[in-house]
Amino acid sequence: MYVCICKAVSDQEIRDAVANGADDLATIQAHLGAATNCGTCIEHAQQVIDEALAQQLSHAV
Repeated sequence: MYVCICKAVSDQEIRDAVANGADDLATIQAHLGAATNCGTCIEHAQQVIDEALAQQLSHAV
């Protein structure tokens, strides 16, 4: 599902970026361009990042 329509960034692309070391919105913005245009998706992008990070932590334990 697209998180950022303006830059055509999907939730899977964000999850993949987190899996490859991106750990905050600023990094996602820099690498994928998500949440850098109209800003409507900032909250959803942050939610996907938080969920991906939480999933990584749960797998690490």
